[in-house]
Amino acid sequence: MKSEMVLKNIIHILTPIALGMGVIGTIGLLLPSNLTGIYWSLVTAYFFPPLGKESVIPAGIVAGINPLIMAVSIAFVDIVVALFLVWNYDFAKKIPLIGPFMNKVERIGATSSHKYSWITTLRFVGIVLFVMVPFQGSGGLVGTIVGRFMGMKPWNTFFAITIGSLIGCTLIAYFAESIKAVFIQDVFIGIFLLIIVVIVGVMVWVYLKSKKKQGSNPT
Repeated sequence: MKSEMVLKNIIHILTPIALGMGVIGTIGLLLPSNLTGIYWSLVTAYFFPPLGKESVIPAGIVAGINPLIMAVSIAFVDIVVALFLVWNYDFAKKIPLIGPFMNKVERIGATSSHKYSWITTLRFVGIVLFVMVPFQGSGGLVGTIVGRFMGMKPWNTFFAITIGSLIGCTLIAYFAESIKAVFIQDVFIGIFLLIIVVIVGVMVWVYLKSKKKQGSNPT
């Protein structure tokens, strides 16, 4: 019985890793040789903050990678990470760098209820939206942690992350492709649209920062 449990744990640990490396590795090899290294580098970069789907996906599209490939690949990373945590949440907390980060997010959720209050209210839909919108720290790792301290069942959280990531990554990819197409047709219009996107992004960031300060300093 003990040996069966050990084998099960090993399978749960290795399967998501093998699945992720196998799929991403295969996609990279199927791409034109000049894009393989770029593709692998961008997917790897997604694991390291502050880079997120909102920067990695457009970078791949600008380099010439198909938008759907970039979207599905980054969403797949979120899905594999979520799967790993469904099976190995407690084990993941013992991994250097990852474990302390998970503990930090859990502490924030426990002591700063305002930060994730809107997700808690919406539950499944909240996790979908949280992962879908390209905020920093809104991928499969943090999404799983938030779902856990909300009390959601692990597989419900996993499916919410899967839906949110696929929708969010696809929207980002085809929006970036549209901007790229405008740049090709008219550089000045492309620059104008890019400036508008940056301004809107900064406005949203400032608004969210102000809301965070208000929540942390209630009157």
